[in-house]
Amino acid sequence: MKLHEYQSKRLLAEHGVPVPEGQVATSPREAAAAAQSLGGRVVVKAQALVGGRGKAGGIVLVSGPQEAERVATDLLGRSLKGVPVQAVLVERAADIAHEVYLGVAVDRTNCRVTLMASAEGGVDIEETARMRPEAIHTLAIEPYAGLHPFQARTMANTLGLARDLWRGFSRVAQALYVTAGDVEAVLAEINPLVVTADHQLLAVDAKIVLDDNALYRHPDLVAMRDPSEDAPAERAAGEAGISYVKLDGSIGCMVNGAGLAMATMDVIQLFGGEPANFLDIGGGARSERVAKALGIILSDPNVTTVLINIFGGITRCDEVASGILDALETVPRRVPFVVRLVGTNEHEGRELLRSAQLEIAVTLAEGARQAVALAGGSR
Repeated sequence: MKLHEYQSKRLLAEHGVPVPEGQVATSPREAAAAAQSLGGRVVVKAQALVGGRGKAGGIVLVSGPQEAERVATDLLGRSLKGVPVQAVLVERAADIAHEVYLGVAVDRTNCRVTLMASAEGGVDIEETARMRPEAIHTLAIEPYAGLHPFQARTMANTLGLARDLWRGFSRVAQALYVTAGDVEAVLAEINPLVVTADHQLLAVDAKIVLDDNALYRHPDLVAMRDPSEDAPAERAAGEAGISYVKLDGSIGCMVNGAGLAMATMDVIQLFGGEPANFLDIGGGARSERVAKALGIILSDPNVTTVLINIFGGITRCDEVASGILDALETVPRRVPFVVRLVGTNEHEGRELLRSAQLEIAVTLAEGARQAVALAGGSR
């Protein structure tokens, strides 16, 4: 789950990170009032969960309330890179002398939270990492010890910051690290962290991405979710308690269990097909949930075949088959289906499905081959 810039900055400020003074506005009049309150030059920033807002015209420096109102009128209600802008952040403009990048991220390979920094702040950091990886400096943080001040000061020196900024940089880095831990973020970054003309550090932009698996511990953060972040199908899946991620292929997948879902997608690709989604229906597979899952899968116009791969453990396969048949009475079957059932009462389940003239597979490999063939063959 991604947080908007103003939400990320609010969390960082609560932990002691210096951020520009600003106000959120949802109307041009509110933007003008915010600019009036702040005084002087301000920046009007579209709050949309996309990268490259500045290049797309979503960040505009203005000189006063009237101009802020005009810019807000232009930004609010429009789409920025296909994402609707429903609010703007009006901030006091910073007198920037130098920019750096600072972030913390979960490094799953090394099982550590990693501090990342670069002297090249204010730019597309992913592009910098791809083109000039040596410009990104990293430090794996020992989880039981945390980020030590001396480690942060060493990073400040590596970035070429003036010595009198090292202590302040250390405080910002430690606050960023603590914030990420407190909200259980997979990524928290400040880009850019600027050195102002009066030699102060200021987080001019910020981004926090939360771990969805930890959200049940943070109802206050769940309340910050922007529904426009999710595609309609992913939103519907979330409301139904179904794990769903849309992909670019043509073979829809309905599976119970995340590991089995990943294996199903792998085997589809092994035989030359492309999965259209990841979908873990979870345990139980009752008809209501099956119908919801099939409706979500079939809402994707790219789906030309559906592969259902169910392992019947505690849930019996004949119960799952009955759920599939009940669901097919409510969901229009516009594409061919391949069903593989294995586990408790699998033979009874297959007999039920044969009565509906569905393609039946005994093994996952057989099911994947059939699905790929029905989808038009291998790529």
